[in-house]
Amino acid sequence: MAAVPASSSGCSPRNSTDPPLLEDVVQTVARGYERTERLYERARQVIAGGVSSDARRADQPLFVDHARGAELWDVDGNRYVDYVLGQGPNLLGHASPLVAEAVSAQVSRGVAYAAQHELEAVVAERLCAMVPSAELVRFNSVGSEAVHGAIRLARGHTGRPKIVKFEGNYHGWLDPVLYSVHPDLALAGDAQHPAAVGGTAGQPRNGAEDLIVLPYNDLSAVEEVFGDNGDQIAAVILEPLLCNTGCITPQPGYLEGLRELTRKHGALLIFDEIISGFRVAPGGAQELLGVVPDLSAFGKAMAGGMQVSALVGSREVMGSIANGTVAHAGTFNSHPVAMAAADAVLRHLDEHRDTVYPPLATAGQRLMAGLRESAERHGVPMLVDGPGPVFQTYLTDQAAVTDYRSFAACDRAAMARFHAGLYAAGINIVPRGLWFLSTEHTDGQIDETIRAADDVLRAL
Repeated sequence: MAAVPASSSGCSPRNSTDPPLLEDVVQTVARGYERTERLYERARQVIAGGVSSDARRADQPLFVDHARGAELWDVDGNRYVDYVLGQGPNLLGHASPLVAEAVSAQVSRGVAYAAQHELEAVVAERLCAMVPSAELVRFNSVGSEAVHGAIRLARGHTGRPKIVKFEGNYHGWLDPVLYSVHPDLALAGDAQHPAAVGGTAGQPRNGAEDLIVLPYNDLSAVEEVFGDNGDQIAAVILEPLLCNTGCITPQPGYLEGLRELTRKHGALLIFDEIISGFRVAPGGAQELLGVVPDLSAFGKAMAGGMQVSALVGSREVMGSIANGTVAHAGTFNSHPVAMAAADAVLRHLDEHRDTVYPPLATAGQRLMAGLRESAERHGVPMLVDGPGPVFQTYLTDQAAVTDYRSFAACDRAAMARFHAGLYAAGINIVPRGLWFLSTEHTDGQIDETIRAADDVLRAL
């Protein structure tokens, strides 16, 4: 049985008219996890921590048997309506026939060449046609690599050392940027002038020397830093739609202001679109929000779950890679099987944009509305925010969440209980309250989700 935190209701006697406790709601769902428990114990003997990514750490991690469309089944046969979707990549649903056919066809032709092939040119052409900032492309395997390449390129192209990043923004697990993602507020300093808080033991002691951490959505803080350090700043990097801390939309004029400031001071603007890319619009958040950066990093949704990322940018800036000034390499870059998947997915999203994106947004907004209505009916302070294809549920009475500090002020203990209740009812969301939609989520599954959430919110 999925663990649910202890109730805070105390030991007062309850009568039949009282709303149910969350524990009571969970207990009504007959779910066994015996094989999951055995597999976790087995994994812990040979895999450090029992999981292959820290993002999967849990008292009892999910062990998946198979997944199809908007559903997955664990090794105990429990079914879930899935809103994690592999942390976002499965925009077309799990086991998409489109992706499966493309991958199968390529595997029979060869898996890894470490050489050029036609598909990488085809995919690069498609990216340049779809993404406003893309004039030249380089491929990698994962998002962290694409971001790392963007930062190196920014420093190499400008000849400057400093990078500006924002609290709550996650740009991968590599040392140069693993700072102030979800920092302990006791260490994070003043909200207007945050400290750079390392994310792990083992980072270089001077790793934050050339990193400037600022609050998200505060243009005046960026203006101040450029006033003090303008000739030293190589780039400003951010998630244009902040999905690693809630799902936070930039304030009106914020991205436009960053674009103007970076251009004025000769710095580059980098968008980390690993999550937002191809999910919120065919050209990513930069298309949706109407601001074009110098460099962008894409991944996740671009290949239907296959491991691929892309660094794209202007011909001028990417020219520093093209001419060999800035190094970029990788045995598995433009991996043929990943390129086959990316070609199939991007072609579909591009050619069918009018039948993919509007229904996807509508489905997400209908689910968001249902969650809001349930929370209001049961007196639970909940903020539901985002564009629809991805959104966040915050348990808070704040009118808006605009940055990491306001996210940190939300009731995370209640969110853990909300997540646990949904999970026990067969609804799988990102534990911090993030939801991803796919083209395969049906009206029936959304209705099922709203009913389950209503039961959990009633007992929360």
